[in-house]
Parts: sequence; structure tokens; C-alpha cells
Amino acid sequence: MRKGIHPEYRPVVFRDRAADYAFLTRSTMTSEKTIEWEDGHTYPVVDVEISDVSHPFYTGTARVLDTAGRVERFERRYGKQS
Repeated sequence: MRKGIHPEYRPVVFRDRAADYAFLTRSTMTSEKTIEWEDGHTYPVVDVEISDVSHPFYTGTARVLDTAGRVERFERRYGKQS
């Protein structure tokens, strides 16, 4: 790798505001906000709106759309066009 052209890769805390969940990982993201982590060190914190903890697909609360039922309901309501 060439020196001086790559962003700094360092520990960063990502915080899911919807689920009140945070995890420490390494990233090139930067932030002005910081947080003191469980190990006593201070790390930059990046707030995210959704993560695997709060996303419906991963939590098992995802709804399966009944597209066949919707089509039938539409045809009943407006009549089937031939």
C-alpha cells in the first residue's frame, strides 16, 4: 500500500439509536462525537438509524406481503378486465 493516500483505519463505536445498542468495530468512518467504552477508552461514535438488532428482517418481525390476495381483492373491487 502506498503511504498517505488511505484513510485511517481505527476502532469506532456504532450506536443504533432505535434499539439502544452499540458495538465496537474497526472502520475508516470519522465523527466529532465520542463515547467512553466499557474498556475505559474513548472512541469516536457514529449513530445509525438501524442495525441487525432493530431491523425487522433480522429480528423476525418482518411481514410477508400477500400479493396474491391483493390481486384478488383488486379484481373483486374493480372487476377483472379481459
